[in-house]
Amino acid sequence: MDASPEAPEAPGAAEPGTDALLGAADIRELAEALGVRPTKQRGQNFVIDANTVRRIVRGADVRADDSVVEIGPGLGSLTLGLLETAEHVTAIEIDDQLAAGLPATVEARLPHRARHFTLVHADALRVTPEDLGERRPTALVANLPYNVAVPVLLHMLATFPSIERTLVMVQSEVADRLAAAPGSKVYGVPSVKAAWYCEVKRAGAIGRNVFWPAPNVDSGLVSLVRRAEPLRTEASREEVFAVVDAAFAQRRKTLRAALAGWAGSAALAEEALTAAGISPKARGEALTVEQFAAIAAHKPRA
Repeated sequence: MDASPEAPEAPGAAEPGTDALLGAADIRELAEALGVRPTKQRGQNFVIDANTVRRIVRGADVRADDSVVEIGPGLGSLTLGLLETAEHVTAIEIDDQLAAGLPATVEARLPHRARHFTLVHADALRVTPEDLGERRPTALVANLPYNVAVPVLLHMLATFPSIERTLVMVQSEVADRLAAAPGSKVYGVPSVKAAWYCEVKRAGAIGRNVFWPAPNVDSGLVSLVRRAEPLRTEASREEVFAVVDAAFAQRRKTLRAALAGWAGSAALAEEALTAAGISPKARGEALTVEQFAAIAAHKPRA
């Protein structure tokens, strides 16, 4: 975990009796005070609507005993909403300026909850359980940067098996892919890999006008609930994911052809498919995660 830069004082502390959540004017004031200019490179679009924050917290089913991890908290819009409900919130932020400002914002807006907040100044794609210390998150709630949404989500689900419930806001197109069912035109690698860990579904749409700056695309909410029991398979996650990657690398081809490199030859791929009870003429877009696991379990051994 990187050492956090020295935090400046946060402007605009909430007046007694007023809403602690951030509005459009608060967001712009904070950004100006911190010298923050949102960048497309890091997918920075800050939520400026308190009602959207409340909707996300409700949709995530955040509970009073939850330890929530948030990725890319930005200026703190969602962080504050989560802190109002959860037992503890750990925010993972890679940006130096944003990481510097967030603790002061929490202290200024929700001083009585500040001790329930932890900042981890790190890259979410590389964060480890050691970065979070003894705390194990039970929920993941985040407005994920569009450019790294899927890899970050899959990394967190793999790294923190304690995460039971997840609600993420992503680009609408990505939301569709994550929640797609077999047979759908947008069903692919993200759909299958997310289904390995969780039951996945779309949880709503988010308009562009609740962000600053407004993105050029619509957003969607995706709910992921950890499987009560891990998928039963003789193959490891890595072995199953290797089949998934191979199948969708050439998604227009039959599995017999698409898996030839993975198996060693088209004939060996057909042998594995037949043993798994799957037609060699099928395509990856038609298979469930359980069927991919069955193929992986029947890979011919050298």
